[in-house]
Amino acid sequence: MLAFGSHFWRTLCFVALFALLSACRIEDGMIFHPSPTLAGTPRQVGLEFEDIFFTTSDGVRLNGWFIPHPESRSTLVWFHGNAGNISHRIDNIKLLHDKVKVNVFIFDYRGYGRSEGHVSEAGTYLDGEAALDLLRKKLGVKSDKIILFGRSLGAAVATEMATRFINQGLILESPFISIAEMARIVLPFLPIRFLLQTRYDVGTTIKKIRVPLLVLHGDRDEIVPFSHGETIFDKAPEPKKFFAIPGANHNDTYVIGGENYFQQIKEFVEWTAAKAAPADR
Repeated sequence: MLAFGSHFWRTLCFVALFALLSACRIEDGMIFHPSPTLAGTPRQVGLEFEDIFFTTSDGVRLNGWFIPHPESRSTLVWFHGNAGNISHRIDNIKLLHDKVKVNVFIFDYRGYGRSEGHVSEAGTYLDGEAALDLLRKKLGVKSDKIILFGRSLGAAVATEMATRFINQGLILESPFISIAEMARIVLPFLPIRFLLQTRYDVGTTIKKIRVPLLVLHGDRDEIVPFSHGETIFDKAPEPKKFFAIPGANHNDTYVIGGENYFQQIKEFVEWTAAKAAPADR
């Protein structure tokens, strides 16, 4: 009986370990899709920019671009999605720069583009902290002049940063509720969500923010359901605004949304700039 019990527990531990390792491999491949090669720079669309390298608190060297606008009252910090790198957002950067008239700082998480290291949820939070510290302490941008803009996976990082730093406002585009909820959609017949180490629990974190919020979501989003954006909006405290983009999928929101899309962002930036608290930290 003792021998049987020992064999049983060894087998159970082996199965559990195999399941955990398999889940981690699936998890990394499902969540993060970094590209190491830059496809261009803002200069190719006529924008002057500063190419900046900076270091996180755990010693990882990151890369980002600061694109100034002469008429800007605010700086938009862009937390991009899970695929590619900063160079795959150049056209969108150009439109935000021209139509919203803000400074833009966009950076690559560890493991993306020219940023070193290996990406993880905890790592992206350290990366976000380093980016905001760079703006405030080295580039002299006041906290109450910073707009956090998170898109898709970046919405999770931006929301977390909104709970750690004073800022002017938070913009979330195509946000999801959590990685567990996304896993339920992508792999509905596998109980992998119970094994996931990566949380990105936006549905919980959004309740803690204390700044104005703008949520944008395409009503035909084929990756993150439109209902996720609605749920995040419902859970968030006031003041807040939701902008549905009719006909937009996950990656064409700014194209399908057109002028109205950029006008919504511009109005939000101007409104939050007018009511921003003077405190800084």
